Amino acid sequence: MYNRSMAKTKLGVLISGRGSNMKAIVAACQREEIPAEVALVVSNRASAPGLAWAGEQGIPTVVLSHREYATREGHDGAVVTALRGAGVEWVCLAGYMRLLSAYFVESYAGRILNIHPSLLPSFPGLDAQRQAWKYGVKVSGCTVHLVDAELDHGPIVVQRAVPVLEADDPETLAARILEQEHQAYAEALRRLLTEPWSLEGRRIRFGALEART
Repeated sequence: MYNRSMAKTKLGVLISGRGSNMKAIVAACQREEIPAEVALVVSNRASAPGLAWAGEQGIPTVVLSHREYATREGHDGAVVTALRGAGVEWVCLAGYMRLLSAYFVESYAGRILNIHPSLLPSFPGLDAQRQAWKYGVKVSGCTVHLVDAELDHGPIVVQRAVPVLEADDPETLAARILEQEHQAYAEALRRLLTEPWSLEGRRIRFGALEART
């Protein structure tokens, strides 16, 4: 059973599928690598396998199908209401296949994280691993970034490089990138929640301001 503590930062995790990065975040919380707890898992798809897993852990879940709302803003408004109702302070996108509206981004400005399976700004959008493989790059990887109103665009928190091997195909490359995703997400959360940081343009700077002057 998933243990909760009121002293920890409350996370909301949004998924559309299996939620492997959600599981990695939960595991990092359980190991106390990050001072946080997953307070709510939200999915836009009732069939998302990750929902059943979260329920088995005792984590509250909610399904809010985007098909039941006339506009993206209407759906996002319902999601934000659910997150706020659970006391969520930070939002983690973990395979959530929806572009967030400006309303959502503004509601949790500077407190929404996403992970993308490429070294952004290269290969944004869907199927990034196949994009990288087809392009012939020798190094790919993953990126954890703050979310803004543009697709796969916000300031970068953590990146991890993964070499593209001669024997790779898109599937084997994706599997090795996924291993790094699970570590990178926990690292990004830990640093953002435990270290002083500031945003200077697009650059996230860790460390106290006086230490950098």
